Amino acid sequence: MLLSDSSLNSTSMSQITEALKSRKTFSLLADTFQALGDDSRIRIVWVLSKGERNVGDLADLLKMSQPAVSHHLRMLRNLRLVRVRREGRTSFYSLDDQHINRLLHEGIEHVEDLLP
Repeated sequence: MLLSDSSLNSTSMSQITEALKSRKTFSLLADTFQALGDDSRIRIVWVLSKGERNVGDLADLLKMSQPAVSHHLRMLRNLRLVRVRREGRTSFYSLDDQHINRLLHEGIEHVEDLLP
């Protein structure tokens, strides 16, 4: 059922209008979903949801080349979905925060509900 403008009260219309003013928020959210829309990156995020890993471990687990993993990690890092910790010459990657972990698990739960 579609609601007409007259069926929405002025408070909710002003809240919607205010929220829509923050184009940067919606842009960053779209960038996040776009990044997670790639199956290699979502697999990297899933592995990182289980704990910190270095590029070599990720490449071995995911059967990908180290340069390919590094490329995906750079994009995820630029969007602040993952963070890096350096120990000597080795870089260890982990999820940036629990929001990403929750987003991943909510998405998996949604997809599993769609499966027969």
